[in-house]
Parts: sequence; C-alpha cells; structure tokens
Amino acid sequence: MAIKIIAFDADDTLWDNEPYFRETERKFCEMLEDFLPQHSVSRELLQTEIKDIPLYGFGIKSFMLSMIETAIRISDGNIRIAAIEKILRLGQEQMQLPVHLIDGVEDVLKALQPRYRLVMATKGDLVDQERKLKKSSLAGYFHHIEIMSDKKEADFKKLIDHLDISPDELMMIGNSLKSDIMPVLNLGGHGIHVPYHVTWEHEKVDAMIDHAHFRQVESIKDVLQFL
Repeated sequence: MAIKIIAFDADDTLWDNEPYFRETERKFCEMLEDFLPQHSVSRELLQTEIKDIPLYGFGIKSFMLSMIETAIRISDGNIRIAAIEKILRLGQEQMQLPVHLIDGVEDVLKALQPRYRLVMATKGDLVDQERKLKKSSLAGYFHHIEIMSDKKEADFKKLIDHLDISPDELMMIGNSLKSDIMPVLNLGGHGIHVPYHVTWEHEKVDAMIDHAHFRQVESIKDVLQFL
C-alpha cells in the first residue's frame, strides 16, 4: 500500500462520545414519560433527529434542538418552560464533560506520526469538536484537522483534493462503516473499521464489506498490524 495519509475519525474512535448522548437521551425520555412511554419518546426523538439533519447537521447543538422540538410535539405544545430549560441544561452539561480517550489511541498516534501524515477527519458541530480536540491534548499529532458538516463521498473527495493526494494514498480509520469507511472505499481509498460498543441508530448499516482495501479490527491498537 502506498499510503501517505492516515485519517482518523474522532468521536468513538479517538474518544468516547455516543454513551454521553445515550445518557442525555435517557434523562430526556424520563422527563417526558407522562406523555409517552420512554421507548416511544426515544423513537420520536430519533425521527426528529433524522429529519433535522439537513437543517442543523450533526452534534450536540442539533441534538438539543431536536429534543426541544420532540418535547413540544409529543406534549401537543403543553411542555412547560421549566422543562425546556432542563433540556437546555442537559445539553450544556454534556458539552462540559471531560474527554476520555479510548485505550491505546495515543500509543497508536505516537507510533504512526513519524511515518505518515496524520489527519483528524470528523463531522459535527465545529465549536464542540474543537473543544473536545483541545481537551483531548491530541492536536499536536495531526498535520491537518477537518471538521465536516457530513461524511459523504463528496466531502471526502474535497478532503483528498485539499491534501493533494490520490484516493489510494488515503487510509481512513473509524468506527462507522456508513460514514467513515464506505465513502472512502467507494472513492478508491483504504479503510480500517474499529467497531465501538455503542452506535447511533442512524449510523448503523446492515452490510458485509468484501473489498481488498478494507480491514476490520477489534481495537484501535490493532491497526498497527496493517500500517
């Protein structure tokens, strides 16, 4: 492999993220169980999130807006201002949580940095992702930071052009087959999938990938077998 650049997803690849969303969602669903059972609130919230992606994108601020919209809808507009304030506090508290690195991440970055240009390629809210990167103390390992509004083929094509490489010179490492791996493989790049124990429903795909440029490993430390 003529790999020149290795790109890492951030959330649930470099640091824990999805469990914090699920805990915030749990508290939100508990708040609204007077209107619907908790599992129904969760389903309504997911539908709102997916609908709102074209408007708000991804990340905690989008999540907060979707929670408020869901609360207003399922309460038929009867949700109290105090409950809206509590939803806002839930989101703000999540933003202030410490960043917990996934085991082995820094060792992998240290091992790869002398041999490759490393890139962080993630999607989400710009301010929140920059905040998490700063808290992580990992910024010094990366040649370039790319915070995308989405992760589709066109977004990765733009990144590849910016880095002035051909697609087969890029290796993408991430926890999402849908967002991190499949778009890069479709462009002719390489991908290593590192599954995370919690996955947002919108990121799940029911697919088996049989591709010469694809690998799957159990943990981030295992990527060093192929690089």
